[in-house]
Amino acid sequence: MGSLLSACGINVKKKKVEEERHLRANDREFNLACNYANNSIKTSKYNVFTFLPLNLFEQFQRLANAYFVFLLILQLIPQISSLSWFTTVVPLLLVLSITLAKDLSDDITRHKNDKHVNNRKVEVLINGELKSEKWMNVQVGDIVKLENNEFVTADLLLLSSSEPLNLIYIETAELDGETNLKVKQALTITGDLGNDIQKLAAFNGEVRCEPPNNRLDKFTGTLTVRGETFALDNERILLRGCTLRNTEWCFGLVVFGGPDTKLMQNSGKSIFKRTSIDRLMNVLVLFIFGFLAFMCTILSIGNAIWEYQEGNSFIAFLPRADGANASLTAFLTFWSYVIILNTVVPISLYVSVEILRLGNSYFIDWDRKMYHVKSNTPAQARTTTLNEELGQIKYIFSDKTGTLTQNIMTFNRCSINAKSYGEVVDFAGQRVEVTEKTEKVDFSWNSLADPKFCFYDPKLVEAVKSGSPEVQEFFRLLALCHTVMPEEKTEGQLFYQAQSPDEGALVTAARNFGFVFRARTPETISLVEMGVPTTYELLAVLDFNNVRKRMSVIVRNPKGNLTLYCKGADTIIYERLHPSTSKLMEVTTEHLNEYAGEGLRTLALAYKDLDEDEFEEWKERHHEASTALEDREAKLDAIYEEIEKDLMLLGASAVEDKLQDGVPQTIEQLAKADIKIWVLTGDKQETAENIGYSCNMLREEMKEIFIVAANTAEEVREELVNARKKMSPQSGDEPPIVKSRLMGKKSQVVEDEKVDGEYGLVINGHSLAFALQKDMQLELLRTACMCQTVICCRVTPLQKAQVVELVKKHKKAVTLAIGDGANDVSMIKTAHIGVGISGQEGMQAVLSSDFSFAQFRYLQRLLLVHGRWSYLRMCKFLRYFFYKNFTFTFVHFWYGFFCGFSAQTVYDEWFITLYNLMYTALPVLALSLFDQDVNDRWSFQYPQLYAPGQLNQYFSKMAFARILLHSCYSSLVLFFVPWAAMCDTVRDDGKTIADYQSFALIAQTCLLIAVSVQLGLETYYWTAVNQFFLWGSLSVYFAVTFTMYSNGMYLIFTSSFPFIGTARNSLNQPNVWLTIFLTTILCILPVVAKRFLFIQLKPTINDKVRHKVREAKAMPPPPPRKFPRRRISTRRSGYAFSHARGYGDLVTSGRFLRIPVKTRPTIFPHTDSPVADSTPQTYRTIYEEIQSP
Repeated sequence: MGSLLSACGINVKKKKVEEERHLRANDREFNLACNYANNSIKTSKYNVFTFLPLNLFEQFQRLANAYFVFLLILQLIPQISSLSWFTTVVPLLLVLSITLAKDLSDDITRHKNDKHVNNRKVEVLINGELKSEKWMNVQVGDIVKLENNEFVTADLLLLSSSEPLNLIYIETAELDGETNLKVKQALTITGDLGNDIQKLAAFNGEVRCEPPNNRLDKFTGTLTVRGETFALDNERILLRGCTLRNTEWCFGLVVFGGPDTKLMQNSGKSIFKRTSIDRLMNVLVLFIFGFLAFMCTILSIGNAIWEYQEGNSFIAFLPRADGANASLTAFLTFWSYVIILNTVVPISLYVSVEILRLGNSYFIDWDRKMYHVKSNTPAQARTTTLNEELGQIKYIFSDKTGTLTQNIMTFNRCSINAKSYGEVVDFAGQRVEVTEKTEKVDFSWNSLADPKFCFYDPKLVEAVKSGSPEVQEFFRLLALCHTVMPEEKTEGQLFYQAQSPDEGALVTAARNFGFVFRARTPETISLVEMGVPTTYELLAVLDFNNVRKRMSVIVRNPKGNLTLYCKGADTIIYERLHPSTSKLMEVTTEHLNEYAGEGLRTLALAYKDLDEDEFEEWKERHHEASTALEDREAKLDAIYEEIEKDLMLLGASAVEDKLQDGVPQTIEQLAKADIKIWVLTGDKQETAENIGYSCNMLREEMKEIFIVAANTAEEVREELVNARKKMSPQSGDEPPIVKSRLMGKKSQVVEDEKVDGEYGLVINGHSLAFALQKDMQLELLRTACMCQTVICCRVTPLQKAQVVELVKKHKKAVTLAIGDGANDVSMIKTAHIGVGISGQEGMQAVLSSDFSFAQFRYLQRLLLVHGRWSYLRMCKFLRYFFYKNFTFTFVHFWYGFFCGFSAQTVYDEWFITLYNLMYTALPVLALSLFDQDVNDRWSFQYPQLYAPGQLNQYFSKMAFARILLHSCYSSLVLFFVPWAAMCDTVRDDGKTIADYQSFALIAQTCLLIAVSVQLGLETYYWTAVNQFFLWGSLSVYFAVTFTMYSNGMYLIFTSSFPFIGTARNSLNQPNVWLTIFLTTILCILPVVAKRFLFIQLKPTINDKVRHKVREAKAMPPPPPRKFPRRRISTRRSGYAFSHARGYGDLVTSGRFLRIPVKTRPTIFPHTDSPVADSTPQTYRTIYEEIQSP
């Protein structure tokens, strides 16, 4: 049996938990014995054998579906069934079939995607030969060869590469959304294998490492080769999902395959997400079941009393079965009424909900205003079950890189010799906003200029061309002081590989303004200065680290002069300036404050002329410090301080960390809708803060921005408590918790606390780790939720998910997470709604998301338009649907008191069958698909319209209670008015009209017209479809009624159509139509009266805006492009070159550039990189390099 289930794709036993992975290179027999997963992936849910049984099993886990099967069984029992079986079977099959078809389509797509990935080809070393194999056939322990621009097949241990020092360059867009390259380096012991197939085939190293896990930034293990053991960390591992760049080839050993890879471990299982309305519906359905049982109990008790008191009088007409008595009859009547009154939870409700959600999902897919032309990317609703949740979002958790920013740096402004450049002004000297139509500076005079570089201030070009010594020295510094590597594939086609986008932007700016960085060797830097080739001798690189926050180079120009060029954080540079630059420093500071106010990342630039004697003495002292056995780092820093003093200030540069289009405006709109945005990023604190200011999330006007960066749990707690007390002095030590228990689940909701003014909170990953501990997480939540903006920096993917889960668990609010990389997958799956940014940054987040689009700015349209409309429509649909079905059912209940509680139906059987399927289905669907209180332009004009969704104002338990009372009133009118009107009435010809069939016809006609008029009152936005469905449904009702009650149908199917002639005999009487009119008026009168009074006395935000819309003679104008007002700020962004020490030592390394055939790309920063930390020496002369072995 177990093997059969396994063959069907069902796991029948738990896999043993792996504690350590042990594998041997080139030994498939050894590795297969460990039962490690191969490289095949499977994201599909079903196969041919399991689809039907598993899907039906999942569907019948829904309480309503199981309930309808139970009803069907009851209807098959003749003693209790007063309705035909088809009244339940037809709608049930329809629901199951629609869901089956949808799930089948989704799973076929998943199968196709799996097949595409599994059938990719890669070269694998098998039996001493490189063979092309499908990815799915790759096994743990295999050695694979990757070539440039290929995807990494599995999680590999890097063995060797084509690059010097066994380096390779990878793009991790699929993992973290970052397109700048990162460096990895193989161990020397394996790097010596090179691409020698014989050596690689003979390699039998053994790896012991951690078991499969989802930590993208960590790896621990050891490699044992010929008895020697070497430590392995994340720098030696290539993760599946990365792409090899700028590297001809590399070899890797498969450590984790397929489902065990970190990429797939992060993907994890899809979490089944349900909306808050779904959860409320489950509670209401349970209540309805109880209410149904209550009604059936009353009617069965009534039947027992009636049978006991009156039943004997009717035995002649209705003989009892043998052994039947009043008690048995009452018991059977209970189940008969369960069948008749089941329309309180009609199965068509679930069909309609699925169609409604599907339709609103298509509206998102078809929205041209969410289509990104440049990347040809439309918006996509990847799930059809969460649309209305988009209208209830309270917290948004956003990644930074690739989500808010483009990960592109642009050179925007600069200050040179007390003059500011880069601002665009008109003839009157007024500042002008830069748009696509703004005239760009013409760089055609420079044949080596980058055509993509844009600058708009011609004064800077004029200053360069005029030979201004300060301006030329400024760009000479930018062209010399860096660790960028150039690549010239064809003559004049330069490509820069920078260790950070900042450096690339600065060097590109120097290139366009005539100081072109062309090539470098360990000893020289070659420039083209205003068309003249110039070579500088590179004598020293004083590299960047997080403490120094600056870097310097010492060069000798062709004339033999020595110069030190330095760039860094302005506060650091200012401390080292010559006193003579004080006036220039004051003006430059003003410019820096202006740039910082615009959210730009600033650097100060300075230089110093050196004489030979000074440099030679300094070089000797540096050599002593670099060879010291104790306090080497401190001594080196002191040596650097000696020479980096009395600098002459040149000016400052300002680089924009380019935001995606419309990000500040989107955040402003969402803030007006009372949506709180938290940024969770892996970037360092300075960068994250800077983006916060650029996006207007952090503002100078805020009362205070709290920085939590403590190193112990107690310090973190103290800082959080102090921040909370400052924001709310009356705040108590214990959090305001509301405990509740719903359907067996306990929950603790932390209530919001009032705060005067706006505050911001910035917390780093180290402090966050303490704050997320169980005893402190509520303190974090209280403090963070008091703030308007929260930025968490240096956070891991797991911490992102923990923060989302914390808010989701303890706040009665709907959360949304948005990101673009695999490091965002965990929070995307944890949040109620997950949104993936698609495009060039990678697709891993998109594949795990519920909705996707290309730009962050589309989020406001997704929420404020589609989300709000979806929520409004769903709530209207549910309110109306419950109203019409409760009203329909309650008429049955009242009729029970007049038919001896005999479970006779008040309506014709065909009307009961078609009421929800045909007569009322399409009009309510049209309402739910097309209705809108105001159009999209007005929705943007008044973001406050979003607030009712956050507060669940449109559909709640209270709203449901009102529907129940309204339905009760309507049913009383719909039953007793026709009953009283028809009781003693006769036709025009004197014949009676008070028969059962005529009453049934009049009651059902009154019901249908009354609920149709009610639908018209609920409709705000009339379309041709609404009109057609409403009038069409009424027309179909009369057409079907006259047809089914005709002589012909009775003669053909006598038992099925007993109402012969009822329609033509009743509906031709004026008093019948008067009764229908009177009943309809009485049904809608309270609704109209209540609406009128509330609009006059207590209007909602919707009522107010709709009133403004009616008064407005035209559509609101599109929101103007806001020109950022000039702000002055003393806040600076940090020196954002890298997160760790730079790579100046490798740039000046002869080994690094030993292959002169092509220019090598640079090395990119990586935290705790062993490449960076391989030596404490960050300055190396060419003479020492020659002498080194």
